[in-house]
Amino acid sequence: MRRRPRAAEPAVAAVAGLLLLLSTACGSRLPESDFEHRGTRSTPSAGTTPLRVGIITSATSPVGATAFTGPRDGARAWFERLNARGGIDGRQVEVRLCDDGGSGVGNNECVHKLIDGTDETDGTDGNAVVALVATTALDYAGAALVARARVPDIGGQPIGAAYDTYPHLYGIYGSLAPRNGTPGWDGRLYGGTEVYRYFAREHGARTAAVVSYNQAASAAYARLVARGLKAEGYDVVTEEVDFALPNFRAVAADLKEQGADLVFDALDTHGNAQLCEAMDEVGAEVTAKVTNVQNWTSTVPEDYKDSPRCRNALWATGSSRNYEDTGQAAVREFRDATEGLKTHSQWQLEGWAAAKWFTDAAESCAGTRTGITRACVDGYMNRSEDHTAGGLLLPVSFERLAEPPATRRTCLSVARWQDGKGWVSQGDMDSTCFEVPQLSYRP
Repeated sequence: MRRRPRAAEPAVAAVAGLLLLLSTACGSRLPESDFEHRGTRSTPSAGTTPLRVGIITSATSPVGATAFTGPRDGARAWFERLNARGGIDGRQVEVRLCDDGGSGVGNNECVHKLIDGTDETDGTDGNAVVALVATTALDYAGAALVARARVPDIGGQPIGAAYDTYPHLYGIYGSLAPRNGTPGWDGRLYGGTEVYRYFAREHGARTAAVVSYNQAASAAYARLVARGLKAEGYDVVTEEVDFALPNFRAVAADLKEQGADLVFDALDTHGNAQLCEAMDEVGAEVTAKVTNVQNWTSTVPEDYKDSPRCRNALWATGSSRNYEDTGQAAVREFRDATEGLKTHSQWQLEGWAAAKWFTDAAESCAGTRTGITRACVDGYMNRSEDHTAGGLLLPVSFERLAEPPATRRTCLSVARWQDGKGWVSQGDMDSTCFEVPQLSYRP
């Protein structure tokens, strides 16, 4: 059977610079208080030591206090349920959190705090962690140190290029790159055009607009999107607004005049909300206002409260199963474990999947001669092939290709927002697949 790789998601990889703009755009909006009634540090049984894992999150950062917390909260929920069931090989999992503040200095401090311990060989003694899980860092400055220490970092979000640069780092979407200390292949990363192919094939879209700020990171990301759209044969309309004084009404009027089928953007959530409101005001109707996994959340009614028409044209694409698909047993388990939370998001589900992935690795080591060590967990991860976290992810693997692929068969998860129903899946992610070109870009 031919493998069905996950979507390459250039939007996630390339959005590193854009994230500097996103004051409220990414991840979930779950405050610490949502978890205060449940602890992750359980008292170990007599004669056992806890199995320590670390989660580094830019929980407070220049881009907002809750922008990056979704993966952390999903991972914590998994470990809490796991501990209630007895942990791993009779050992409770102790989750050690570290907020790096969104800075490189803070990130290095978190890395040292979590990976340094009395037993440098496997991290099972002292306060050291055996692995990092669901890392979500604005500036992953400590990535090289993690790699040198051979600490497996499992299921992190590829906000920057670290997961396509260093060994022992295993991003949530996998990697084909050599990971030899240089990003991608000679400093270039590659992403596919499957999102644009999907809307052309499935919805007959022919004209697409890309809206950005007159700011370097936003404009660079917009150029990448426009390039992918053109590769798929779209007529592309580019719109730029002033970062300080954006005139979204003028943009919306032009989108209507140009007859855009799709709208992509390089904006923050506030900018998106303003654009959507302006589109409703001028009567600009589109097939889809396309967003990505960071904005795949249950807060859409609040974020877009003043633009019902545009709100119901929101579509999201990603590489994991829709958190609303409770007909799927793996999703239902996630939702059952997090039912007390005020909001849900796709990044939470991916954090849950990352924690499950670590658990699979640790359990495979439990009966071995060495037991659960960094080296054993890393060995499992390095051999991972077509891992799906029980069906939550598109098949993930880690290969070290000497040359980047020119084309790749990639699959994607697609959902659209509908008032009263939430995010509604559009087809099955395991069969929504396309053979698409891989376009290079510099991170």
